[in-house]
Amino acid sequence: MSHGHKDMCWRPAAVETVEEVRAAVLSAAGTESVGLDAVSGRVLAESIAAPRTLPASDRATMDGYAFDAAADYPLTVVHDEVYPEDDPPSIGAGEAVEIATGASLPPEANAVLKREESTVEGDQLTGPAIEAGTYTYERGSNVERGEVLFDRGERLSPKDAVFLGDLGHDSVEVRARLTVGVLATGTEIHEGRQSDLDSNMLAGLVRSWGHEATYEGTVPDEYDRVREAIADLAAEYDVVLTTGGTSVGHGDHVVRALSELGEVRFHRVRVRPGKPLALAELPDAVVFAVPGKPLGAHTVATLVVRPLFTGETALPTVEATCARDVELGPEGFEYAVPVTLDGDEAMPLGHVDSPLQVYEGTFDPSVLSSSTRATRADGFVLTRSALGGGEAVDVVPYPVVE
Repeated sequence: MSHGHKDMCWRPAAVETVEEVRAAVLSAAGTESVGLDAVSGRVLAESIAAPRTLPASDRATMDGYAFDAAADYPLTVVHDEVYPEDDPPSIGAGEAVEIATGASLPPEANAVLKREESTVEGDQLTGPAIEAGTYTYERGSNVERGEVLFDRGERLSPKDAVFLGDLGHDSVEVRARLTVGVLATGTEIHEGRQSDLDSNMLAGLVRSWGHEATYEGTVPDEYDRVREAIADLAAEYDVVLTTGGTSVGHGDHVVRALSELGEVRFHRVRVRPGKPLALAELPDAVVFAVPGKPLGAHTVATLVVRPLFTGETALPTVEATCARDVELGPEGFEYAVPVTLDGDEAMPLGHVDSPLQVYEGTFDPSVLSSSTRATRADGFVLTRSALGGGEAVDVVPYPVVE
């Protein structure tokens, strides 16, 4: 296997491949029905369209009096107050009806005068002039019957339960959660001479992305044992995440094993830290081989692995001002520079002027990716060019990707 820079892929190309693989993985995972209290983080197995027009009639959005806004005061208040559970009465010219929030308006009414602005003496209503549509929720303004509102493959959030419930659903069909086996490689970890710092983090990310993760222990840097462990986990899980052994040293056996067990779709992405990431398709599972350094592992997992589980590729940012100049290393890479935020100021964490003093002028992803303190950053700046102190930067907050 060649290891030249020309064999590396840029992050967008890697993510595109992950999205392609995702479709096949989700399809093979099967489906299940879940209640609306359990939709958060789940992926829809089918599109959802509106079964009816909503709201089915004009409704009041304020307690008050409903009438035709073109009518002149005083208006005669007729009927009892209309509540949301009531069928609305008809009103004649020059008439109004008291109405509660959420109740359907009489067919002849097109506005609501809120109670605080109303004056009623006997059955006579007066108040300020209002326009048609005031404090009303018009029929069909929410959705039209047949309108597709949720797409198959969409990842749901807790707020989606509101809309789904209004559409008449008490449950939805979703893709089964992916099962993920996490395996740490490395003799020093297997023998307990060095802590496994990545597996808990990766398992936690998978769970936060809405799927199931199981830590399957460690394996030493012995090719046959690495290959056997990956093959065994691939037979048991939908996805396997390995840590370590993804570089090009003599003890890095993971990618070699993947190339024998299946097809390596890419190995090494033009992201620093985290470059040695690999993705492989095996007959029964997908395998991500994640580099072993903690910050590098987290960086490429959230930037490249995450879309497999969430379907989300967007990286919302907040604007800040870079606190220091930061030079970059070799061209041909996208650098993820961790920063801490203090108001609108972004301090590169790792700069000598920050609490973690790793580099002075030029960003050092190799050392920084091994630093556990670097995980205390609030987010990161993705850039292919040097950062200037005092210049505006776009920061990807970690909650966006975790």
